[in-house]
Amino acid sequence: MTPKERMAIAPQAMPEQNARERAKNMKEVALGYTAEMAKCEASRCMQCPTKPCMQGCPVAINIPGFLAKAAEGDFAGALKIIKETSLLPAVCGRVCPQEKQCQKFCTMGKLLKDQDKAVAIGRVERFCADLARETGAEEPVVCAPKTGKKVAVIGSGPASITCAADCAKAGHDVTMFEAFHKCGGVLVYGIPEFRLPKSIVQHEVEGLQKIGVKIENNYCVGQTRKVADLIAKDGFDAVFIGTGAGLPKFMGIPGENLNGVFSANEYLTRANLMKAYLEDQADTPYWHGKKVAVLGGGNVAMDASRMALRLGAEKVYLIYRRSLEEMPARKEEVHHAKEEGVEFHMLENAKAILGDENGFVTGVECLKYELGEPDASGRRSPVAVPGSEFVLDADTVVVAVGNASNPLIPATTPGLEVNKRGNIVVNPETNMTSIPGVFAGGDIVLGAATVILAMGEGRRAAAGINAYLAK
Repeated sequence: MTPKERMAIAPQAMPEQNARERAKNMKEVALGYTAEMAKCEASRCMQCPTKPCMQGCPVAINIPGFLAKAAEGDFAGALKIIKETSLLPAVCGRVCPQEKQCQKFCTMGKLLKDQDKAVAIGRVERFCADLARETGAEEPVVCAPKTGKKVAVIGSGPASITCAADCAKAGHDVTMFEAFHKCGGVLVYGIPEFRLPKSIVQHEVEGLQKIGVKIENNYCVGQTRKVADLIAKDGFDAVFIGTGAGLPKFMGIPGENLNGVFSANEYLTRANLMKAYLEDQADTPYWHGKKVAVLGGGNVAMDASRMALRLGAEKVYLIYRRSLEEMPARKEEVHHAKEEGVEFHMLENAKAILGDENGFVTGVECLKYELGEPDASGRRSPVAVPGSEFVLDADTVVVAVGNASNPLIPATTPGLEVNKRGNIVVNPETNMTSIPGVFAGGDIVLGAATVILAMGEGRRAAAGINAYLAK
């Protein structure tokens, strides 16, 4: 096929649930490609010799290679290429910001002068992974002979899942310790069902168990057991820390202690992990907010806003102090939130949360902003407009302005070096920490990042662990 012929192929839109219907249910919004759609979209790949898309992939998937297989209808061959470097394609195909990674560099988008028309790499990746899982066609994982070495993996998010898998494949006995009652980390407590069905995460966890990874739930390392004890008393030869960035940040404004104010972490964890939306099946209490204000502009803010609608809110306001162009959330999530009825308040920010005499939220005092000069990140800085205060009626406020690294393990592990933000400091080549035999990766090292970046960290740490244990 010539480049001109490839350019003539129309981009394949993702089938979706109707916006009005999906805003009231927890089923997945994006319904996935058919086989013909996946072949058609994959056929748009220019098969560039320089493979520019790969430079945007944190784990360097051979993107033209897998798309060539998919274009032929060889979806099993495509998945085999993906899995050479990526362990969680069904997850990454759904939640990774491809438009800021691989698709940002796609030649097709550049030729059409519209990166929204780049090859939909993530959607084809998702199809290949879903097809194999749904038809039971996944290839069995082959592990090396047992080494007799023991590896402890703390946490069960994407970095930990990847590290555990790679260490188990190398022949080590791996035990994963998870503080919650279910594994998956941010994939189960943070990302909603309507973006990432929990059955997919559970499938990946079961895959770990099939290759011999032992899982200890309700086990909080740092309290139940110290890191040093895992090595000195329990006989682990290496430890991986992948406890994530689960410490919510607040804004430090008046009224944040009122009843009806939540961190996005708590709000989403109640609904996602503890299934508060299933009132007839789950005992998890949740706040029945009717007018919900969400503060922030990232993917977590979108998730919280869209979750509020599904929990019965009549009005949901998303308040963000910059413009739509500066918003860090994925375009797709912003588009879905708007379609579902979230009311966007751009260039505004909360100044105070207001309450009644009983300590319950009654509204949010906001201030209008204008954009000034760009800051260090390149985004234009918001500047408050004096005297522009106004009040939004609300009975619930969800604060979604970012997360810090989980402080528990650094606080209970003497000698573990952290930076001023509380992130664990590691050797960039091996991911070993300041303590020999103790490794770390994912958001506990990077700060809040993407699933695939966390996976890359887990893979590098596993390679470091395997090399360390080989010595």
